[in-house]
Amino acid sequence: MSEILKNTALTKVHESLGAKMVPFAGYNMPVQYKGLIEEHHCVRKALGVFDVSHMGEFWVKGPKALDLIQKVTSNDASKLFDGKVQYSCLPNKDGGIVDDLLVYRFGEEEYFLVVNASNIDKDWNWIQQFNQEIGAEMTNVSDDYSLLAIQGPLALKAMQKLTEMNVVDMEYYTVQRGKFAGKDNVIFATTGYTGAGGCEIYFRNEDAEDIWNAVMDAGAEFGIQPIGLGARDTLRLEMGFCLYGNDIDDTTSPLEAGLGWITKFTKDFTNSEALKLQKSNGVTKKLVAFEMIDKGIPRHGYEIAQADGSVIGVVSSGTQSPSLSKAIGMGYVPISMSAVGTEIYLLIRGKQLKAQVVSLPFYKQS
Repeated sequence: MSEILKNTALTKVHESLGAKMVPFAGYNMPVQYKGLIEEHHCVRKALGVFDVSHMGEFWVKGPKALDLIQKVTSNDASKLFDGKVQYSCLPNKDGGIVDDLLVYRFGEEEYFLVVNASNIDKDWNWIQQFNQEIGAEMTNVSDDYSLLAIQGPLALKAMQKLTEMNVVDMEYYTVQRGKFAGKDNVIFATTGYTGAGGCEIYFRNEDAEDIWNAVMDAGAEFGIQPIGLGARDTLRLEMGFCLYGNDIDDTTSPLEAGLGWITKFTKDFTNSEALKLQKSNGVTKKLVAFEMIDKGIPRHGYEIAQADGSVIGVVSSGTQSPSLSKAIGMGYVPISMSAVGTEIYLLIRGKQLKAQVVSLPFYKQS
C-alpha cells in the first residue's frame, strides 16, 4: 500500500514552477527545480527560498514552560532571553537522541519549539510523558503553520523591503514577531540550515501563496530562486550540520556526535547522569568529517575501514560538494582514528578508497 503523502500550502506553486517532487518525511516535497548545482550556488552567492513547511512546531506556555523545556532538552534554556533562539536536542533514556530542535523564547512563559518533520508525533509523545507531571500548556500547531527559509548573503537585505521590523541588523539566532508582507503575526528568525546567512519565517497556511509571491518579488532584483531539498542537503553538509536519521539518531549520544556544546551539565535533564559519566570516561567513537583523496563519492551507509581493510565505522552523510568541487562526508569511527589528518578508507563498490579526517566546517565563508 502506497503512503498517502501530505502536501504543503505551496505544493501547487512548486508544481507550476516545474519542481521535481519526491516523498520526504510523509510529505510531497520539491527536491529540485532547475538543478541542484545551480540552486546550491544561488544560495551561497545570493539568496534562495526553500519551502520547509513540513517541519513541526509546538507552543509551550505558562508558568511551567521553562521547567518542561529544561527537563527534556540538553541545552540550558534558562540562558535564553526574549527574542533569542537556541539549538538543542532531546536526549532519550538510553544515551541516544530523540531529535534535535530549535527553542525560541518569546516571553518568560512563551516558547516555540521547532522539530524535524519525520519526528513530529514521536517528539510530541516524548515531551508529553514528562509534561504529565510538570503541567506546562502545550499546543501542536504543526499543521497550522507554513515555513519558508530564505537563505543566502543577500536574504535579509531583500526581506527588509517587506517589513518595518529592523531585520538587516538582527543577530544570528534571534527572532521577532510582527507584520511581514502585509500579514500580521509573522515569526521572523535569523536561523537556517545552510551556513549562508538569512532567515526563516513562520506564518499561517492561508497566507502562504501571498507571502511566497511577495518574497519572490522582493528578491527578484537580487537573483532569488526557489531551492529544493537536494541543495538544502549539500549546503548543510558543507557546514557539517547534523541531519537527524543520518548523523544523529536514537543510538548516537550528543557527545559522540560533537554536540557537547549543547549538552549542559549545569542542570538536571533526561539521562544527564549517564551522559555526564560518558563525558568523564570519554567516548569510544566519534562523528568525524572527511574529504576523499581517491576518486569516489561517499554515501550514507558505506563502510569505513582502516588500511588493512578491517571495517571500523560507517558513513552517516556524504556528497560531492558543489562549493569545493570535492567529495566530502561524515561518519562514526573509533576515537583512535578520529584525529584531524588521520587516513581512513571507504569501501565503495568493492574498492578501498583513501580519505582523510578534516576539521569542520568543510566550507569556510570568504
